[in-house]
Parts: sequence; structure tokens; C-alpha cells
Amino acid sequence: MAITVTEKWESRETTGGKDPSVDLVFLVQGTDNDIAAGDALLAFSPLVYNNLARLTAHLERTAEYAWQGTVNYGKPEEGESTWTFDTSGGTQRVTQSLDTVGTYAPSGETAPNFHGAIGVSKDNVEGVDITTPIFNFGETHDLDHTLLADGTYKLTLFGLTGKVNLYPFRGFAIGEVLFLGAQGSKTGMDNWSINYRFAASPNVVNLDLGDITITEKRGWDYLWLSYADAEDTSAKRLIKKPVAAYVEQVYEYADFSLLGIGV
Repeated sequence: MAITVTEKWESRETTGGKDPSVDLVFLVQGTDNDIAAGDALLAFSPLVYNNLARLTAHLERTAEYAWQGTVNYGKPEEGESTWTFDTSGGTQRVTQSLDTVGTYAPSGETAPNFHGAIGVSKDNVEGVDITTPIFNFGETHDLDHTLLADGTYKLTLFGLTGKVNLYPFRGFAIGEVLFLGAQGSKTGMDNWSINYRFAASPNVVNLDLGDITITEKRGWDYLWLSYADAEDTSAKRLIKKPVAAYVEQVYEYADFSLLGIGV
């Protein structure tokens, strides 16, 4: 006989306020074995409901092959959470300056106008490595050990790694935060201690590079420029000139509320 689990109509009794909680009530049918019924109840009920963690599950027999299961959701008991941050930034190679502040040439000659291109050679635009504003930050939270009991939450962390925030997160705008992943540890039946790591890069609007204006670049989009040969009539030389700019989305977007640590 197959075991079925269905949510009952009187489910979802909710308490709000400082210590919110929700009770989901289920009907488990198809077995007279309490262990099998309990396993089915845990497999069917979500680990997180409305940003609340699954805390307890109560099973009560109502007929020979029927059980009522009540699953309680609330804020798990947590140890002290910790936060770290690092504003040392990252390194990025750029081929275009924001502004050319000086040009110099031998007496009687005119320096070629490369329109902000950096490190121009006969065949290439070499660019230069610069420090870019990246805000690295981490958070460590203690989570109830039952939250990770069946591996679902671990798979959630795995799936969110390398994703960018679809909604505002920790005061940053959409597209500015990259989830770098999480590390977790526990001893025996203690709570899980999980460290979440993030990096934030600012969104940019109306960025002028050479004769090109980039109207919008989200923090973790990739910007690159295409160059072509052009003639500088004043210097009477062939130059490399930026002729097009491309903003590429290279990361998928995701809902960081699924991390279960607030937004």
C-alpha cells in the first residue's frame, strides 16, 4: 500500500510578532508503521516555510492506517551570529581610461589621440590591471541541526553558489551581490555553524568610455570593448579606437531569501 501525505484544511495556524511560528497539519495514510509514517511526513513537509525553519514534528495515530502529523516552524535557537567584511577590492584589466588627463609628444609633433585606449601597440590594446571596488563580506550563523537533516538545504546552498541577487539583499541593489558559497561544520547533535561568503560590486550608469556611453552595467555583468583602426589626421598616424562596447550577463540570478538568513 502506497503512503500518501496531504495537507489538511485546518493547517497553517500562524502566530506573528517577535517569535513567529506556523503549524502545518498533514494527513498521512497507507501505513500502520509509525517510523514509516514519520519518514513520509518529514519527506513531504518543507525544511523552510515562509522564512521559518522546521523545528518539530508531532505524529498522532487516528486510524489503523492513518496518522495526523503536525509540523511546527519558527526561528531556530541560534548561537551568536558573526559578520566580517573586507574592502580591499579585486583586480581587473581595463583597456579604456575614464579620462586622458595629459598627452605629450616631441617638439613640433602631435601625440596621437587614442580616445582613451590604454597601452596601444601596432596590433593590440594591452590595457592595465587596476584595483576595482569589490566589497567582500561573510556571515556565520548557527542553524538547528534538523534543518540540514535530509540534505535539501545543502543542495539549496550548492544551487545558489555563483548566483547574483535577483532582489535587493543586505542593502545592495539587484545585480550587485554574488554568492560565493558556504562552509558548514557541526559536532554530534550540536547546531550547524555555517559561514556564508558574498562579494558586492556596484552597478554603474552612464559610464563614458571614449566616445561611447554605457547607459547601464550591473555589478557582475562583464564589460568589454571592440577596437578598430582609425586615422588620426592631426598626428598623421593610424590608431586603435574603441568602436563598440558590450555588456554581457555572465552569472545567473537567484532569490537569496532561499538561504534562510533574511534579506
